[in-house]
Amino acid sequence: MAAVTIRNLSEEAHRALKQRAARHNRSTEAEIRAILDAAVRPEKRLRIGSTLAERSRKAGVSNADVEALEQARDSCAADPIAFE
Repeated sequence: MAAVTIRNLSEEAHRALKQRAARHNRSTEAEIRAILDAAVRPEKRLRIGSTLAERSRKAGVSNADVEALEQARDSCAADPIAFE
């Protein structure tokens, strides 16, 4: 995991960070990580797993459907294609 050192941070900024961290019940370091993470994270990030799950629910796919597919799946490895 990467480490970052911030030099020449004003006392006022440090004090404000400590107060903000206390309001969120976390350490100053955790608060800074949260601020940086929120600043660089795309606003409308696509979360593929959540999106697929939501679409499956809308389509009416249930756990029983998934289990049926898993049981029907061939457990043998496929033979490679011969091009000759």
